[in-house]
Amino acid sequence: MLEKIAQWDRELFVFLNNLGIEKYDAFWIFVTNPRHWIPLYILFFIFFFLAFHWKKAVFSSLFLLAAVFTTWGFTNLVKGLALRLRPNNTPELTELIRILQEPTNYSFFSGHSSTSFAATTFIVLVISQKTRWIYLAYIWPIIFVMSRIYVGVHYPGDIIVGMIVGIIMAIVFYRLYERSGRRLY
Repeated sequence: MLEKIAQWDRELFVFLNNLGIEKYDAFWIFVTNPRHWIPLYILFFIFFFLAFHWKKAVFSSLFLLAAVFTTWGFTNLVKGLALRLRPNNTPELTELIRILQEPTNYSFFSGHSSTSFAATTFIVLVISQKTRWIYLAYIWPIIFVMSRIYVGVHYPGDIIVGMIVGIIMAIVFYRLYERSGRRLY
């Protein structure tokens, strides 16, 4: 059963990766780099300060950072245990796929996916009481994780599991945030 799922994951990856068009390679390489999203990260923190009193904004920011860094640590722990090769490092796939990046660490599950969905979900949970427009923030992690398939470094399963882990971590931290915040505010 697991081998069948892994086979579907590989086949879907090859299909999606080969949809890439060379003309857009520079865009996807730019999008996949977390440093290029720093202005958006700053904007997310600004949202807290626009929505809340500065003490609650700082409190929210600290919980957001805790959620993201805990998710990142958990992701790396699982990668070290799962030891799944990335598609770009899988010999039987290298001739079938477009490879635009060549990281050498492991694939399962995607840190880009888990941390971006943890951050976005936490922000949406906190800010959604102030504005429904915050749901547009999900555009970021969707584009961000699509880039990982396009550049040849993650299977769709890596992305989906990362997304689920990120959302669960955000919910856990949001509940802790609510409980802790009730005592403070």
